[in-house]
Amino acid sequence: MRTVSALLGCQPFRGTILLTHLHWDHILGLPFFESGDHPDAQVTLRLPAQADGTDAESTLARMMSPPFFPIGPHQLRGRWTFDVLPPDESAEGGFAASGFRVVAKDVPHKGGHTVGYRVTDGRHTIAYIPDHCPTQIGPGPDGWGEYHPAVLELARDVDLLIHDAHLLAEEVATQASFGHAAADYAVELGRRAGAQRVALFHHRPDRNDEALDALVQRFSSSTVPVIGAADGLELAW
Repeated sequence: MRTVSALLGCQPFRGTILLTHLHWDHILGLPFFESGDHPDAQVTLRLPAQADGTDAESTLARMMSPPFFPIGPHQLRGRWTFDVLPPDESAEGGFAASGFRVVAKDVPHKGGHTVGYRVTDGRHTIAYIPDHCPTQIGPGPDGWGEYHPAVLELARDVDLLIHDAHLLAEEVATQASFGHAAADYAVELGRRAGAQRVALFHHRPDRNDEALDALVQRFSSSTVPVIGAADGLELAW
């Protein structure tokens, strides 16, 4: 979020924020989003519906309120709208979000309702699946987890698949229970779905740049081009 503010020159943000799930590493930047906390900001924030039926603003207030933070979501400056995503079963055609068309599908991940997104502007399409634990629903053909219909649909023929690659294949047996996928799964998902390119994302914090370069190199012979997602990375078509 702070990076987005810098990209905007700290000018007010006017658009939509879509959250895949509510784990801390995906939402703690929200209270520090300077371009969103701006008198002229116009922000629509949507998140997955919660099992207990709590509304979106109240759900966020569990993290963003005293004593953990000095203000609640309703005290952010500008015009903020908080809402949940439409039900998965009603989202086949997607929903509109700031000039884009978005489809959200449930994906397996530990510790709360999690979705992946398919986003298009009518010319290009990306799939964004940052936290995904496919082994939750079975080992799949390779032992890396099932290639289930939801993720195959999200990634089908996209220009870019941005996918959880927290683990190496050899780490799945001992570490997949924490809720993440192997880079090998991400690449094979891209191949099966017909993606044009795969960006490995959600790297383990203890992997340095050299380790990530080596990870990408593992897939140098892949039929789908593979890149490592990085801060500031820009892709053009």
